[in-house]
Amino acid sequence: MSALSRTAKRAGAEAGPSAARRGLLHGTTWLVWRRHRGTFLIGFAVTALACALFAYQRIGLMDFLRAHPHTMGLSSHDDGELLMKFQDRFNSLFNQDITILKGVPIVLGMFVGVPLIASEQEQGTIRLATTQSVSRGRWIAAKLGVPLLVAFVCTSLMSAVFTWLWHPARELAMMGDWFSSGVLEATGPVPVARSLFLTVVGIAVGMLLRHVVASMAAVFVFGFVFGVFWSEKVWPMLAPLRRKLYPYDQGDPLLPGGAVRMDDWKATADGKVYGIGTCSDGTGEACRAKLGIVNRATDYYGYDQMAGMQWLGAGILVALAAAVTVFVVWWARRRPL
Repeated sequence: MSALSRTAKRAGAEAGPSAARRGLLHGTTWLVWRRHRGTFLIGFAVTALACALFAYQRIGLMDFLRAHPHTMGLSSHDDGELLMKFQDRFNSLFNQDITILKGVPIVLGMFVGVPLIASEQEQGTIRLATTQSVSRGRWIAAKLGVPLLVAFVCTSLMSAVFTWLWHPARELAMMGDWFSSGVLEATGPVPVARSLFLTVVGIAVGMLLRHVVASMAAVFVFGFVFGVFWSEKVWPMLAPLRRKLYPYDQGDPLLPGGAVRMDDWKATADGKVYGIGTCSDGTGEACRAKLGIVNRATDYYGYDQMAGMQWLGAGILVALAAAVTVFVVWWARRRPL
């Protein structure tokens, strides 16, 4: 083999890995992936296991529904015995799945978001990274882009498969309560938006505190408190309650399929409401006649409101994530790291 041929072969071998990385992962993005690939690969593995678990659970769920064909798509309240059978068999599974999906965004913020910059600050390698020929703006873009893409892909897959599991039995699962049981936060676009938000919050907290363990603790507390606040204060603001009036002596009202009952009242003919305990102290009919109470009222959310609440909530979370991202970029470019 001639010297020219050997030189060409050696040059091709040296250029091979570089050329192979000229796709999506090259330059700074490849470095971010390389440095944190263990965490990212664990995330993909957990996602695959969770999706496989949800798919396996759906097999048993559909077998149960096929064994009770008259109940498929109907309310659990029409068959108390069926409801008890379903709850005994599937309630703990749905609780477990919802807990996992509500916890995933916090875990991403702690173990994906926090170490991205904080670990380099602790180890002192950030000065080397930010004094190379690559601009700081390009470096921070890669630092943000790769983990957020991983978070988006993983939570999108898990949310889609869990929604596929839950939907056929939505009026049986969790007693048909999609509002306060966690289903609202575990299906549709919400897990994805929460994951993006808490991941970028983790990046910001790690960047500011500069210590990984302390930042993880702070993100855990923030994620828990934020989740409680969102559930109790934000969700009820994203759609108006609907009210159904019906005669006082009538039994429970027939609400639309998939509706979640929120509160009950006693009401006058013109719609003025009193607490459900009004006139329950033994005065009975005389008290109701004095106040003009002739009806009962039930406040509820309709199932057709669920998607709108989720997309509106997801939009707010994405906007918050964008705001935190802008802050991280500004701080990283203007302040010493």
